[in-house]
Amino acid sequence: MALTTKIREYREAQGLKQSDLADLVGVRRETIVNLERGRYNPSLKLAMDIAKVFHTTEEELFSYTE
Repeated sequence: MALTTKIREYREAQGLKQSDLADLVGVRRETIVNLERGRYNPSLKLAMDIAKVFHTTEEELFSYTE
């Protein structure tokens, strides 16, 4: 399974840099980079924190494809 995300779309729509989002959710910028590239599977807490920043659901931001 491969993780796909819409984090980059949401982040850019709000004018946030990767480092801005990282600061808001308490992770390193590299974590956001890896999330956006589908190289990192977030914890449930991190997924919820990111969704909260964008006022959306985890299901809207993250999906798995086979």
